[in-house]
Amino acid sequence: MEESLENVPPMGDGRLDVIGLSRAELTARLADLGEKPFRTKQLWHWIYHQGETDFSRMTTLGKPLREKLAAHFTVSRPKIITEQNSTDGTRKWLLGMVDGNQVETVHIPEEDRGAVCVSTQVGCTMTCRFCHTGTQRLVRDLTAGEIVGQFMVARDSYGEWPTPTDETRHLSNVVLMGMGEPLMNYEAVAQAMKIVMDPEGIAMSKRRVTLSTSGYVPNMRRCATDLGIKLAVSLHASNDDVRDAIMPINRKYPIRELLSACKDYQRIAGQRQYITIEYILLKGINDSLADARELVRLITTADIGAKFNLIPFNPWPGAPYETPSIKAVQAFAAVLMEAGFAAPIRTPRGRDILAACGQLRSASERERLSRHKARLAAGIEDSHVLPEKS
Repeated sequence: MEESLENVPPMGDGRLDVIGLSRAELTARLADLGEKPFRTKQLWHWIYHQGETDFSRMTTLGKPLREKLAAHFTVSRPKIITEQNSTDGTRKWLLGMVDGNQVETVHIPEEDRGAVCVSTQVGCTMTCRFCHTGTQRLVRDLTAGEIVGQFMVARDSYGEWPTPTDETRHLSNVVLMGMGEPLMNYEAVAQAMKIVMDPEGIAMSKRRVTLSTSGYVPNMRRCATDLGIKLAVSLHASNDDVRDAIMPINRKYPIRELLSACKDYQRIAGQRQYITIEYILLKGINDSLADARELVRLITTADIGAKFNLIPFNPWPGAPYETPSIKAVQAFAAVLMEAGFAAPIRTPRGRDILAACGQLRSASERERLSRHKARLAAGIEDSHVLPEKS
């Protein structure tokens, strides 16, 4: 199902933002202006291959058409509120949407490539105990245009227009691992990724797109059928008791049901690549050798082609957890590797700008909560700011 135009916010002057529209929707909007379907391909090329935002510079279109398009449509991006650069090269943007809500987007560079970590919701409803984003209330889902727009902002920032070839592009991967649970905003995420993977535009291979889920089982099989992109599953525990405590979603979709959905995902998508099992190591909670051995048993019994991504906990202000020692992390990884699993330990990236895994939270929310606490301390009531959830 394609995203309804009711979910695509118009500009303040009444013009429709075409970013995020499917080809069929764009064709319908152009038909309303009396234009033929072939115009869709021309406009698509300018927007998603050239990265152009100004109709007047779309020179393969006649001047009367360019003026007509400018009168009815706009090609926008989320507004950059702040841009931060880590000492390790990671770059983070705080992006503002038309309605004033904000999200964070991160680019994590490697030697010859780089992943853009994209948010799918303003806030999050999962309330995972170890995740800073999870302490921010869910405000709303992002639209397909707002999701695609984050990647386009990154392209603007790194000057990667027109779309480079696979051999020359620096922004080589998209990972749906930012703020929010992607599978709880499935319609918009699916439409956005179809745009990202369209071969006549951004042209990202589905092998270069990864969706990370905390385990929202109902849409996992649907994603396999519709998109067939890579899947990363945030497991973070070797048994239901621990996972219940740190990831409330497990109470509804326990480990056995989640791993069954993972097995189906591989079967439906027909993927050769393994599912990535994300595992954040929390000192004294889930980092014992017994936990590692139980993980081996779980994945082996479920008969899933999997690899592990071990993530030492990334601290954030007020976090109730600690990071295990590197010796403990290495011992944990050794158990998995001895069982035949790939189990690399992720090097934290962007910690100094709170851009590492589990650290994202919109700066506007942090600032509002800070002001709220200061006002409470001063005895001033503030009805416009919601207190932080415990």
